[in-house]
Amino acid sequence: MHMTAAQTIKQRAEPAARLVRAARAPVPDDKAMMRAAAELTRDISTARPAIYWPDMLGSAAIGYAALAGTILAGSTWLAMGCAVVAVLALYRALLFIHEITHIHRNALPGFRTAWNLLIGIPLLTPSFMYEGVHTLHHSRTRYGTADDPEYLPLALMKPWTLPLFVIVALFAPLALIFRFGVLAPLGLIVPAIRRMNWEKFSALSINPAFRRRPAEDGERRRFMMLEAGASLWAILLMGSVFVLGWRPLLIAMAVLGVVALLNQLRTLVAHLWENEGEAMSVTAQYLDSVNVPTPLAGLWAPVGLRYHATHHLLPSMPYHSLAEAHRRLSAHLAPETTYWRASHKGLAPLVWRIGRSTIGRRADPGG
Repeated sequence: MHMTAAQTIKQRAEPAARLVRAARAPVPDDKAMMRAAAELTRDISTARPAIYWPDMLGSAAIGYAALAGTILAGSTWLAMGCAVVAVLALYRALLFIHEITHIHRNALPGFRTAWNLLIGIPLLTPSFMYEGVHTLHHSRTRYGTADDPEYLPLALMKPWTLPLFVIVALFAPLALIFRFGVLAPLGLIVPAIRRMNWEKFSALSINPAFRRRPAEDGERRRFMMLEAGASLWAILLMGSVFVLGWRPLLIAMAVLGVVALLNQLRTLVAHLWENEGEAMSVTAQYLDSVNVPTPLAGLWAPVGLRYHATHHLLPSMPYHSLAEAHRRLSAHLAPETTYWRASHKGLAPLVWRIGRSTIGRRADPGG
């Protein structure tokens, strides 16, 4: 797993973080913005099955067909073209895990189960790895603190930590096969491994200090079934090399490694990552999050995630309504108001911003 590298990253951020905390004053909540967000979007807050189902199923079908094409193609150029399509389609299909954590469980009957069977288990990322975890990231008192599983002060770190943070994601498919194909079966007979699997390796988190608490009684059985399904699939994948050889599995792992890399790059620019442990107001959390309202951003931040700041303002808003919510709020609130300050021009400027921030910390004598 990548916890050791992540721990090192966090430790190197601490000296610079102390300077930033001293210089930054608390941000009070913008009540007018929050009131407008609630009032202007009530009529678009319902998840629409006619959008969710075709989008998820279509993305999965295209992704798996393109993955098969990548494996079977006789031409290198055709294989590369199929691989690009597979990465983008499977990435989009996989990110519905984010929607599953936010929509009410009764809003889309059968959607969570279908997603797990078609995408979560085959890609070794069952929904329990995000359910009960991602909602902590949206907690009013946890965001940006040591109790937030999805936060690190990346903008306060050394420059070398940023490429490490992104590149380590390439090894995610190998780590997941090991977690479900080796550690999960061992956990059946070794309680210490079973406990370690749950606390450390059952959450899609970037905070190395995060330890997952035991599942609630109502969820434990479902989570165990999902883990069993992922474990059986991982064992089947490992056994496939004796029947099909190494090539299909290695190609699939390479494609999924790029999917993980793309998601990690999106994560890198999803926030400004300028907080170190302090509780933040809702408005401060919004301003630490990022909107990139351009069509191109839909490729690297699909399923509504290009409106990530608006999502933090309206966590329960379905992904298909976020563009309209952003349009309404932008039209209602003047350009000099808080809402506009979370909008950014694109991926490259955001990467440059965070890179420039880390480079600026090199002179810190405490580092």
